[in-house]
Amino acid sequence: MKSQDGLTDVNPEQFQSYVGNDNVQLVDVRTRKEFLEGHINEAINIDFYSEDFFKQINKLNTEKPVYIYCRSGKRSSNSVALFKKAGFTQIYNLDGGILGWISSDFPVASGN
Repeated sequence: MKSQDGLTDVNPEQFQSYVGNDNVQLVDVRTRKEFLEGHINEAINIDFYSEDFFKQINKLNTEKPVYIYCRSGKRSSNSVALFKKAGFTQIYNLDGGILGWISSDFPVASGN
């Protein structure tokens, strides 16, 4: 686990233990198509490439930690600046993205 300025990169095992709790804001920043093909259970989909990405993340609760991931970690890392701009101070990024999650044998849900 490595931390810097409100952002913590966590490995799939740590991420899984955090998102197993109720009341977690879990955000998949991939496209809708990618999301429907398989995502972490309870994740909401806010496409990093959508025109209203910032508006969408502003609807989340900045007082609570936010857990983000994408395919490999690049888009979620790139989205961190926008989460910070929106007022988030506790941001957890899944190191290796959903590919790392799957290779660690954690389950994915498909569809909505």
